[in-house]
Amino acid sequence: MPYYVYMIKTIGGTYSKSYVGYTKNINSRLKKHNENKGAKSTKGYNWKLIYKRKFLSKKDAMSYEYKLKKDKKKRKEIIKNLLHD
Repeated sequence: MPYYVYMIKTIGGTYSKSYVGYTKNINSRLKKHNENKGAKSTKGYNWKLIYKRKFLSKKDAMSYEYKLKKDKKKRKEIIKNLLHD
């Protein structure tokens, strides 16, 4: 079963925030974030999916998730590209 690394961004409100995670089921995970059942740092916000990448192994997904969480430049680039689409 594939794993996905995803990035979500807040929608609405005055504060812009992004979050990176990994999951087997993106739709279910996004729903949890929006129901305040996701990660602690995502509670109290509305989210939309802005990026996903598929991996065949959990190990590869976790490795990429770690790198993307630390790479603020790459995260800003993804958000910038979203605005130009």
